[in-house]
Amino acid sequence: MAPSKAAAPSPLQPLSPSMQNTTSRSPLGKALPLRKPSMKEAIPSPKRPAQHQPERSAHNSPQAKRRKVEPDYDMAEQMNRDIANKYVKGKELGQGTYAVVYKGHLKSDPSHIVAIKRFKIIPDMKRDFGIGPDTIREIKYLQELVHNNIVRMYDVYATKDETINMVIEFFACGNLEDMIHSKMSYGLADIKAWMGMLLRAVYFCHSNFVLHRDLKPGNLLIAEDGELKIADFGLARSFAGPDLNMTPTTITLWYRPPELMFGARHYSGQVDVWSCGMILAELLIRRAFIGFADEDMAQETRQTVLGQLDLLNQSLGTPREDNWPGVSKLPDYVEMEPYKAPAGKGEFRRWFSNIDDVGLELLMWTMTFDPRRRPSAKQCLEHEWWQTEPRPTDKEHLPRKRPDEKEVAKEIGLKPGVVDEKFSGVARKLDFGAK
Repeated sequence: MAPSKAAAPSPLQPLSPSMQNTTSRSPLGKALPLRKPSMKEAIPSPKRPAQHQPERSAHNSPQAKRRKVEPDYDMAEQMNRDIANKYVKGKELGQGTYAVVYKGHLKSDPSHIVAIKRFKIIPDMKRDFGIGPDTIREIKYLQELVHNNIVRMYDVYATKDETINMVIEFFACGNLEDMIHSKMSYGLADIKAWMGMLLRAVYFCHSNFVLHRDLKPGNLLIAEDGELKIADFGLARSFAGPDLNMTPTTITLWYRPPELMFGARHYSGQVDVWSCGMILAELLIRRAFIGFADEDMAQETRQTVLGQLDLLNQSLGTPREDNWPGVSKLPDYVEMEPYKAPAGKGEFRRWFSNIDDVGLELLMWTMTFDPRRRPSAKQCLEHEWWQTEPRPTDKEHLPRKRPDEKEVAKEIGLKPGVVDEKFSGVARKLDFGAK
């Protein structure tokens, strides 16, 4: 083996003792010119390299090479562990088809209560790491949509069993469905406040080209400060171009607009506005306005959809070409019988006697059959109803369930890993994929 040339000393290595006197520095710290070293000093005698294999150091081991190839992977793992270690998972609150929800809190601040939603691994979706499309959508849109009236997601992390955990706000005051079916009293000013918060969030979603597609009272959570917040983005999706079909089997049946029941494959933000109108109606009469069957039915069938359409026909009138041009061309259109003329202001007034004429006009507008004539969320917010009396209630004065003071004190005094029985019935309130 030919002898190798010795490399010149690196700038990062200390000089040999024989060369240390070749440099000097000026008072300003600048290096002065070097004297030319002798050949003996500059070129050491070559040595034949050893014939044995070099020792394997920690720097050239296979593990080190993997670390060099995958530095981002290791960093991501560490970041994931750091996020998971921020929280203490406590008592299980409830579970649905695709997720289990726990009450938790920050390890550094036990008074900061959170909800930890652990998504179940779906065996049929192992190709996608066992994560369903609803889970992916919910995480995606909650990361993107930050608004006062949209539930806040704090973190996402994975655990050793490869399940995904989403940390979100904890809501001790239930949801709007609880309020509607409770014995608590509320008035038109309160309804205005809730609807204003809902429509602002919907307008924000639509401004960011996102359809929620499952607006209903059970998905509208009430924070302790009175804010109403939209939750459950598992069915949300981005607006689609005209060449891309969308599914019509979305939105809980009681809040689903007629174009989806007739199988429309292309639709806009007006589907969410119809749902908002149905929520307003439900707030006024404290029951679902048009509900064919139990909304918690295990499986929706074409028969239940036809039943909902029949109720729609009896209440709001018959969708036909004369009041909705092009409706007969929708894929699943059926001509409803017997024919009933579209409901007018007189019928709406009989159903909703506790709202003024201006508000009634807005309500009727949201229930327009033809989605092209139905208002957008922005148009709803610009309606004059918001300027009429009574004015919307300030959020801090809205009716809501208030936690007991002793329970709040107990909550603040929690130690890491300790969770009490408070709010054990709130599991259903977050709608964790059970529907």
